[in-house]
Amino acid sequence: MAKKIMLTAEGLANLENELKYLKGEKRKEMAEKIKLARSYGDLSENSEYDDAKNEQAIMEARIRDIESTLNNFELIDENDDNTAVVRLSSRVKVEMIATGSTREFKIVGANEINPSEGKISDESPVGSALVGHAVGDVVEADTPGGALGMKILEITK
Repeated sequence: MAKKIMLTAEGLANLENELKYLKGEKRKEMAEKIKLARSYGDLSENSEYDDAKNEQAIMEARIRDIESTLNNFELIDENDDNTAVVRLSSRVKVEMIATGSTREFKIVGANEINPSEGKISDESPVGSALVGHAVGDVVEADTPGGALGMKILEITK
């Protein structure tokens, strides 16, 4: 059995909205784009047609990926106020041991990562190092850039 994909309510809503957009408005846009490219003539040497068909294939793959996720997800209980340890949906403030600087992360499922917003996966090196630990714990993440030491300062929802 496939591993369940963990989603927050926000992540679930985002995927449902993206799927609706892709299956509706975006499919119509792609059909028009392909129709226009076909009007340029010989399809064997028509780069606009090839580009449109490639873009359509990427879009259809994304639709299948979202549908697969929506058929195999588990909703994260964000109403549980337990902040004793880091877990999915926790917000974590850490001190970087090497520099003394602080960073804040939200631990999310792999489908919701967004580093620019501080959202990291529970499966990432940093996320997996933090999960299960409490305030005051010092953890080390094995990242591609080397070992990264962090002290957990705060856990919130």
